[in-house]
Amino acid sequence: MKGLILAGGMGTRFRPFSHTTPKQIVPIANKPILYYIVENLKNAGITDIGVIVGYTKKRIKKIMDCLGDGSKFGVRLTYIEQEAPLGLSHAIIAGKEFLGNDDFVVYLGDNMLKGGISKLVENFKNSDAEASLLLARSKHPEKFGNAIVEDGKIIDLEEKPLQPKTDLIITGVYMFKPSIYEYMYQIKPENLKEKEWGLTEAIKAMIDSKKHKITYSILKDWWDDAGDVEAFLRANRLVLQDIEHDIKGKLEEDVKITNNVKIGKNTIVKQGTILEGPVLIGEDCEIGPNAHIGPSVSIGNNVKITNTEIHDSVIMENCQIETDKKIGRSLIGKHIKIKKNTQTSHSFILGDNSEVRL
Repeated sequence: MKGLILAGGMGTRFRPFSHTTPKQIVPIANKPILYYIVENLKNAGITDIGVIVGYTKKRIKKIMDCLGDGSKFGVRLTYIEQEAPLGLSHAIIAGKEFLGNDDFVVYLGDNMLKGGISKLVENFKNSDAEASLLLARSKHPEKFGNAIVEDGKIIDLEEKPLQPKTDLIITGVYMFKPSIYEYMYQIKPENLKEKEWGLTEAIKAMIDSKKHKITYSILKDWWDDAGDVEAFLRANRLVLQDIEHDIKGKLEEDVKITNNVKIGKNTIVKQGTILEGPVLIGEDCEIGPNAHIGPSVSIGNNVKITNTEIHDSVIMENCQIETDKKIGRSLIGKHIKIKKNTQTSHSFILGDNSEVRL
């Protein structure tokens, strides 16, 4: 069985951040989203993985530089370029030569989930199904594709219905046998420049044919598509809930810590600082004096934060924050400088190499 990661999206909901950094490599809890996905595939026994990338050389290079050849994960990665953002079925067909006649798992490159996919893979291997989907329960099923199930099989799909018949939504993990290609070609639009080549339509066509069994697994733990900044920060909060307390850096006197906090090597936390976990701080950082960090904050390597209160945020590497303001619900890119001024506090979504004065 092979894996196919779809990492070619433009990240329009993640702008302006995604203008400089593909959202799939933005770190959640100091680890790029794609790392979690590759690790989940590896843990499910899938080590031959294709990565769909696009659409500029700069974006492709950043993803390739991030993942490498896969050897650091114990897998083999093959990069496949998609010519344009023309839909999920188009991306899968782009990987058809790599996939060959093997069964395969499709994993959307902005999906975060707890618990991995080993159970889904095992269930699929042991079934006679031609396709299997990973589903989750949602309080807002109208925002997603819905799956109507009966007797352990999926009998219908609806895309973002105004009046959902179920609370079961389709996540970004799919299992297929090669028979899915037939139905992808059936629904291929005549003009791909004006319409995306969708995957839900292909699966629905497979269901409607009544020739195949389509099964499902329901995720018991949390799932998030991390497609926009709000969802990204929510995923960061969820991942941080499971960090273990581990202090490898140095704490000066009068540093107060509550709940789990993880601090990397060569980081110093100066006097008068409060760390309200869950908090994750990378290596070679300088936090304080008189900072209040947390809860739900992840901080990359080589970051300096002084006299500032930060909560529910992601601070990427090589940043300097020196202000007496409060910062919350913020995603701050690499090499950002936020300096003291007289204005009130603000929330930030900043791309790489920006500078803001407060």
